[in-house]
Amino acid sequence: MNALDFTHDPAAQSWVTSANADGSDFPLQNLPYARARSAGSHQDWRIVVGIGDQALDLALAAQRGRWSSAIQVLLEPLARGDLNAFMAQPKAARLALRHALFEALRAGSPQQASLEAALRPLRLLEFSLPARIGDYTDFYAGIHHAVTVGKLFRPDNPLLPNYKWVPIGYHGRASSVVVSGTPLRRPWGQRKGPNDEQPQFAPSQRVDHELELGLWVAQGNALGEPIDIHQAEDHLFGVSLFNDWSARDIQPWEYQPLGPFLAKNFGSTVSPWIVTMEALAPFRCPLERSADDPQPLPYLSSAANEVGGGLDVHLEVHLSTAARRAAQLPAERLAHSNAKHMYWTAAQLLTHHASNGCNLQPGDLLGTGTISGPLPEQAGSLLELTQGGRQAIALEGGESRTFLQDGDELQLKAWAERAGARRIGFGPCAGQILPALTRS
Repeated sequence: MNALDFTHDPAAQSWVTSANADGSDFPLQNLPYARARSAGSHQDWRIVVGIGDQALDLALAAQRGRWSSAIQVLLEPLARGDLNAFMAQPKAARLALRHALFEALRAGSPQQASLEAALRPLRLLEFSLPARIGDYTDFYAGIHHAVTVGKLFRPDNPLLPNYKWVPIGYHGRASSVVVSGTPLRRPWGQRKGPNDEQPQFAPSQRVDHELELGLWVAQGNALGEPIDIHQAEDHLFGVSLFNDWSARDIQPWEYQPLGPFLAKNFGSTVSPWIVTMEALAPFRCPLERSADDPQPLPYLSSAANEVGGGLDVHLEVHLSTAARRAAQLPAERLAHSNAKHMYWTAAQLLTHHASNGCNLQPGDLLGTGTISGPLPEQAGSLLELTQGGRQAIALEGGESRTFLQDGDELQLKAWAERAGARRIGFGPCAGQILPALTRS
């Protein structure tokens, strides 16, 4: 686990005054990474660090700042817009840059005069995916989601016997992972209802969201060489908000016997910001498991992981309908949850993924799976909130939903806060559903 150090001091202030405001997602203690450029421009993409309502352009910071030779070397790939190359650095190097950026942005820093010109207002930027995603894997680590969905389809046997022994996952489609703000079209696919004689090919009528976190791989491993659970945290770079959209009426027909396919790969939305594992050090928590559950097998077990492998991160889902936007009303909260409800930790997911010698690479993305809580209002998908579409959700203003309609925009929010630590946020993760393409 990452140890607490001076960068987690809740009293530390930045010379970027907006970072000191209560409720800021990006105080000095956070320093998340993103890839951005001036909105509407054709500039090269730059790696930036969030600080208050500003972004520190690391290409300009490398030119203007006064850095040690070691830090200057670490800044070089970031100045080129290549976060993957920095992700590949050893943990000690990544931590050294965090320390240097913290000191440079701290109130009273002699770097202030030289770095002020390297700041860019967030409102003037557009964002891309923060890193090149070579491979994407989605897990099923939310046990409350697994149980609730299992009850819909298998009332007498909701949780399959392997769930509490092995992290369940499948390989997704990296090319259709998009950055927050990118609209997605309602997908077409084969659907077959229980009373239909044969399937039909038509637009999905049950588009749903999934409240997840995305885990970014740092240093990878060579093919054939697994990652030990005791070193797994060193191979994790950071965490983003993640919405792995689903077409619930396409999935039941196609997923037997090989698993999810077109119902999942029409689009997945990720936040542009990666909150580093170092920034999350104050918000680690024990693994949540019943005393009656089996202990993880030795390759997935470590004392440190049991005590602090979890993430105490608050999660929310908000819906903005076309009617609400027309009336200039804010998005309505549908649900709230917490990442501590995951049955498997980030370290266990990564360890299991590489346990057969599968070679992970810097920038690979691991989805946690839907993170629901034990209460009905903590459900991370409409499938759960509406009991499989049987019970519509009543929205303010007289609207209702079972699944998403054209024009609906889903917004995920996340933050971590705890006594003795500064609150940090994850930035936006939003996507809108557009009408399906017209097909002959």
